[in-house]
Amino acid sequence: MAPFSLVTASVSWLAKTFSVFSSKSVLPAAYLNPVRCLTSQTSAPPKKPLNGYLRFIMQQKPVLTRHNPEIKSVDIVRKIAQQWRTLSAEQKRPFEEASLRAREQFKMDLQRYNAQLTPTQIQQQALEKRQRMAKRKALRKKRKNIVCFLQELNNLGKPKRPRSSFNIYMSEHFEEARGATTPEKMQSLMEDWRNLLIHQKQVYAQLAEDDKIRYKNEMKSWEDHMMEIGREDLIREQTLLNNKRTAAKTSVAKTAKAKVVKKVTATGKSKTTRKTAKSSSVKKVRTIRKI
Repeated sequence: MAPFSLVTASVSWLAKTFSVFSSKSVLPAAYLNPVRCLTSQTSAPPKKPLNGYLRFIMQQKPVLTRHNPEIKSVDIVRKIAQQWRTLSAEQKRPFEEASLRAREQFKMDLQRYNAQLTPTQIQQQALEKRQRMAKRKALRKKRKNIVCFLQELNNLGKPKRPRSSFNIYMSEHFEEARGATTPEKMQSLMEDWRNLLIHQKQVYAQLAEDDKIRYKNEMKSWEDHMMEIGREDLIREQTLLNNKRTAAKTSVAKTAKAKVVKKVTATGKSKTTRKTAKSSSVKKVRTIRKI
């Protein structure tokens, strides 16, 4: 009877467990997120269709990758872009027509998708869209401010930052570098730089050190000029901190010098007063003796 009772107890425990997990009151209503309901109750929103150019890339990329496995994905896309630019309007038409058909299908799918949404889900989507638009707007504004700031620095004549030894080497040998595109030239120059001997690299290292000295001197003159015209907001924080420390040291030195001068002056006056008093007392003694 023991095994039978054990089986009965196990069945009853499984039944209780199933009843607990099947109950609707397992989680409170506060844990139900509208976004999660959107993905569970309705199908996913339709994806925007590709344009003709992207359809051409999707068609040509596997072919080029299969025939050129050693080429990087970026270079393959670049080659496909060159091919697209050389195509005629008649050759591009099938891809563009397919894009138009997919766009029409996307509109119908989007209408069906929006029709099955609840008001809460629609509000949630609108909120997320506003948040995305606000984020993009803030990012565009930040980029615009950075561009304007750099343009202002350029107009004010801010010195260019010092170049590294490799940058100097690259600027000197870029024209005769191997490769048809800029990335290919950069890659070949990097390989050549790694293969240079130490004494060959030392020449460019010395040029880089000279460029650092040039930058330091030009920045000092430029920041002094910015101080004169009242543009302290463009001066580096470390320079401002060093200027404050120098001003504080100068103030302390002036104060100490003033105290020393005052002390010396007071000492001189006291000596003069004692001499005057001594001379007057001597005169009085002489006068008394004469009398």
